[in-house]
Amino acid sequence: MTRTLNRQQWRKITLACATAVLAVGCTSNEPASPKPPATTAPTTTAAPEPSPSETPADPAETAKSEAIATYLSYWKETEKRYADKTNKAGDLKKYAVSAALSQVEQDTERMRRRNTVALGTVTVGNPTAVSADINRQIPNVVISSCLDISQWQVLNADTKKPVTLPKERLLRYVIKATVEKWPEGWRVIRDEPQGKKC
Repeated sequence: MTRTLNRQQWRKITLACATAVLAVGCTSNEPASPKPPATTAPTTTAAPEPSPSETPADPAETAKSEAIATYLSYWKETEKRYADKTNKAGDLKKYAVSAALSQVEQDTERMRRRNTVALGTVTVGNPTAVSADINRQIPNVVISSCLDISQWQVLNADTKKPVTLPKERLLRYVIKATVEKWPEGWRVIRDEPQGKKC
């Protein structure tokens, strides 16, 4: 059905088209049947509910996990240092600073002077983050674990013969480490045997 427009309606449509041309343009010189102006209500979109696998991680739990991973890496590098009679092996500075680094460096320097090395593996049993303070200027995590050095043998560096050690020494003991988040990443700053069996 064709609808005839009077002159006043034609002017309104032309004026509407002229003002709308900047925003949407006109595609034809033919008059179009008038349409009611589109109303756009403000829309709000709710964020989709995260699925269980997309739930954001708890920052404290993330810190604990990262600190434990650093601590385990620290012990792998410590093993390498103790096994090297030149006292240079291992990338210890990537995982330890402060008292923890000094302790290993002093111990291995003493061993180098005595011409001894420690070969084998150290087992860090059940490393557990007992506290995490992530809101301080330098976040830290305290880790407790059972250190098993029973497979770590102290040997003469040249002959590889075992060195006599005190029989009463602990081979499995509780150790507490403090790990801090430095600008370069997590670093073990203290690693302190607690003097009790585990």
